[in-house]
Order: sequence, then C-alpha cells, then structure tokens
Amino acid sequence: MSDPKTYEQLLRDNAELSRRLEEATDTIDAIRTGQVDALVVNDAKAGHQLYTLKTADHSYRLFIEKMNEGAVTLNEDGIILYANSRFATMLDSTLSDIVGKVFESFVSDDCQAEFKDAFGMAWHKDMQIEVKICRDSDAVPCQLSLTVLELDEGLSLSVIVTDLTFQKKIQGLLKENNERLTAANEELAASNHDLQQFASIASHDLQEPLRKILIFANMLRDRHAKDLPADSLKYLDKIISSSQRMRSMASDILNYSSLSTNSHTFDEVSLEAVVTEILDDYELLLQERNVEVLVEALPVVEGNRAQIKQVFQNLISNSIKFSRPGQPPVIRIFCTPPEPAPPKTEEAAICHIVVTDNGIGFEKEHRERIFSLFERLNNKDKYEGSGIGLSITRKIIERHHGRISAESTPGEGARFTISLPVKQPNIFP
Repeated sequence: MSDPKTYEQLLRDNAELSRRLEEATDTIDAIRTGQVDALVVNDAKAGHQLYTLKTADHSYRLFIEKMNEGAVTLNEDGIILYANSRFATMLDSTLSDIVGKVFESFVSDDCQAEFKDAFGMAWHKDMQIEVKICRDSDAVPCQLSLTVLELDEGLSLSVIVTDLTFQKKIQGLLKENNERLTAANEELAASNHDLQQFASIASHDLQEPLRKILIFANMLRDRHAKDLPADSLKYLDKIISSSQRMRSMASDILNYSSLSTNSHTFDEVSLEAVVTEILDDYELLLQERNVEVLVEALPVVEGNRAQIKQVFQNLISNSIKFSRPGQPPVIRIFCTPPEPAPPKTEEAAICHIVVTDNGIGFEKEHRERIFSLFERLNNKDKYEGSGIGLSITRKIIERHHGRISAESTPGEGARFTISLPVKQPNIFP
C-alpha cells in the first residue's frame, strides 16, 4: 500500500489536473473556432494518428457553431463524432453527454424505423425526414437533413437538425382556425340559403294579396268615385299608390334574391344591342317624358345577357326618375378606351362604360349609400321606387367580376361608371 500523499502533493496534482483541463478546453475551443484543422492522437496500440476535416476552414467552423440549427456528424455506425452547441441545447444536455453516443438513441421509438431507413439511404443520396428527438422532459419535433461529408479518414454523415416546434404549433393553430372557418362558412352558406328561400317565398306570396288589394281598390275608385267623399278618395289613392310601391318592392326583392341562385351562364353580349332593345321597350315613356338618350359605340363583353340588360334598365330608369322638374332628361351612354390586360398574365382587358344624366344629382358623401339595400335619399312620395334597383345593379356587376362607382353634384346630374372584364375568368364570386 503506497504512502498517503501529502497536502503539498495533492495541491500539485490538483494544479496539474487543472492545467490539463484548461488545455483540453482550449483545444476544443480551437477546433470549434477553426483555429485547428487537424488533431494528432497518441494511441498505445496504433501509435500517433492524424485526424483532419477536409472542409474544416475557419468560416465553415464558425458557421456550424453559430447556426440556429443543430449540427451533428455521424460515422457509418451512427455514432456521433461531432455536435455543435445548438444541438446540445435542443436536448437540454451537454456535449460530453452527446458525443460518442449512437444518434439513434436520441430518436423517439415511433420514429426509429423511419430514421433507420433514411440513415441507410443517406449514404447514397441526400435525405430529409421528420422525426422526434427525445430529451428528458419531452420529445422535440425536428427535421433532419442528411448528407455525406468527406473526411480524410473516410465518409461521414452530416446531419442538420431543425427544431420544428414553432412550425408545428403554427400548423396546429392554422388547422384549428381552418376547421373553424370551414364550419362558419358552412353555417353561413346554410343561413344564406335559408334567407334566399325566405326572400323568394315571401316576395312571391306577397304578390297575390297585393294583386287583390289593387284590383278591389281600383274597382272601388272606378265604380263609386262619385259616391265617395273627397277625403275617402284621397285615402283610396294612397292605398293604391302604397300597394303599387309594395308590389314593386316585392318584385325587386325576388329579383335580388334570385341573383344568388342563378347559374353562371356567360355568353357574348353586345352592350349596344342591349341598350337599343331597352330604348325600344321604353319608347312610350321616353316620348312622354321628352327624354333624349345619346348612345355611342359600346363593346361586346362576356356576360349574362338578362342580368346585363337589367343593369342598364335600372340606370336609365333611375336617370328618368330623378330628372329635374321642367328640364327634359338627357342621358348619355358611352365607353372610354379599354384598359389592356397586364402583360404575361391571364387577366382580361377591362372596358369602362359611363352613364351620365342631367338630373337632380346627390351629395358626394352619398355615393356609396345609394348602392345599399333599401337606401333612399329622396322622399318616397315624390320619387317612386323600392330603393333596391342600384343594389341589384351593383350585385350583378360584381357577379361579372366588375365594379360600379358613382359621382355627382347636386343639381348637376350623376355619372355612373361600370368597369367590366371583356372576358370572364373561370372563377365565380
């Protein structure tokens, strides 16, 4: 049994161990920062051996050590020859507990088979897989990028480990939000269908009692006008006028609700022919109101002819309805030069059709309000209508992937601009 060491000897041994530890730490830091490109190891059996990394230049080493991903080098047996600090942090471990171990031991059980397959194939081609890396508290979802790395001693496998925790969390939130959005869209679609059905049925069912009210009210006025007091005749006229307005409103509601259910059948439509047809239909009204309509050359566009006709009917009748007292209405319909389609895109050229009049106009702050459902800017007794016409007009234009805007100054008429694609895209609003 050897003599126990003295206190001084223990101090010297401790100092020697501290020196060796400091030297080892300096050596490791030198390797990591690229200051050392080779390492000589004295093996009792094999003698001195030189280990070098062919790609071990200073910039490469710094990049690997500073990168946000984990970096690991494996030999053909899957043993970790090198790991950067980031990989150790991902495992809540130290490099000394990682280097020298089999990488597979850090892979979760349910990903073992997938990793083994990828490890075998990665020696022949670059591979990317998603696995879970185990640490003390939990498993970390990671993407492994495997590629062969050439060392002086032979081939090794470089593995870049990307932590997918944040991405998986975001994917989970997106999936959850998409499921909620899908459910909300289904509920909205069902609700819209119910509303459309209700509007259609209600409007249709209103027609019959209104028709009877108008028939009997007119019969009463025609047959007994002489027998009724002046006040009674006045009230009767109000009943007839209100019933006619309600019938018009019910019809407009029916038209508005039908826009959401009509099929998207588009054909080539000559706007000039459509306007000419409307003017023929309105011939007596135009003569009665002394209306002048100036129509310039209009283009041919893809669209639903019946709906496009309704747009121009609404705009023309609007201009006649809101004309200035004592001044014959003048309506002008023309097309500005079309906007060419953007180069190298599938977008269609855009044409701009303008409808102007010399009517009463409206304040500029109301240029959006006039397109709202049931919105009226003027006295309903003085200007007939349901307040739905321009809403229908905008909805039709939007279903044709276009837009409509209005400009006006009180007393100076209104200007409506319709922008429509010449060709309809293969998507529907």
